[in-house]
Amino acid sequence: MLQKLFAILIFVLSILCAWGWMEYVDFMEKPLHLPAEGVRYNLESGTTMRRLSAELAQQGLLERPLFLRLLARWNHQADQLKVGEYHIPEGTRPEGVLNILTSGKVVQYALTVVEGWTFKQMMAELNRHEAIKQTLTELPDGEIMRRIGHPEQHPEGRFYPDTYHFPRGTTDVAFLKRAYRQMEKVLAREWEAKDSGLPLKSTYECLILASIVERETGLPSERPLIAGVFIRRLQKGMRLQTDPTVIYGMGDNYDGNIRRRDLKTDTPYNTYVHAGLTPTPIAMPSGEAIHAALHPAAGKALYFVATGDGGHYFSATLEEHNKAVRKYQLKR
Repeated sequence: MLQKLFAILIFVLSILCAWGWMEYVDFMEKPLHLPAEGVRYNLESGTTMRRLSAELAQQGLLERPLFLRLLARWNHQADQLKVGEYHIPEGTRPEGVLNILTSGKVVQYALTVVEGWTFKQMMAELNRHEAIKQTLTELPDGEIMRRIGHPEQHPEGRFYPDTYHFPRGTTDVAFLKRAYRQMEKVLAREWEAKDSGLPLKSTYECLILASIVERETGLPSERPLIAGVFIRRLQKGMRLQTDPTVIYGMGDNYDGNIRRRDLKTDTPYNTYVHAGLTPTPIAMPSGEAIHAALHPAAGKALYFVATGDGGHYFSATLEEHNKAVRKYQLKR
């Protein structure tokens, strides 16, 4: 009788094991219930496999959460979960989910710092970015520079225009430090290979001139030509007389138009009033503008005027320049 009961028990256990194995195989082969665009899952610090499997089940993405925990233990992944935000694409199977969440390949976001932006414009975009952790909101510029490790420095022009990729939760401080380091790197490399005889005493003066070149340039190919005009003006002791510096000095008073009185208004940035470079950069210059400032085009041009198609007409004499102004600006 005992042997018969034992045989029955073995038979039942065999049936259960076979059933369980088939269920497990079905679990392994069946993708999670994911929408066509997949899902974003934020794996927080301290998340265990039990919590992970339970959350996926609660969201209706996973059946049989116990099997996911067993699979993780079998694959030695139960203690390998890495914090971050992950994208789980449609069609992902349980083993694929574990591979994703232990890979550390978190979702990357992007923010493009546009060449010619001011620091104010960059901070506005940074503050609006939904993946950036905000810690600098409404702080004055001086405090922001102190937080990133560069107290007493003016922020304008200090951050390199580029597209930066980063995971969710990156702080604004970390972002600014990265863009600052990149600008320092580019400046140092370009300064090392600069042309000889330039009237620029430091990388900061290069940054100032490059920012003016950036704001004056409509066509990228004209950067060296415009830089050449400004370099020759500095060498001759002429005022730069460039409108973007006037606009920067006007600040919030600029309404889209420059009037004759604005050209005469004495601000530290008005290059119609003051000789030499502005006290600080007026924007964030691109690497190309920095290169142009240190490798200006040779020539005799001392003036230029916008032609209305994004480019400029360059003149070597004031008489020629005045004719170009009448032709392109006054339409005479």
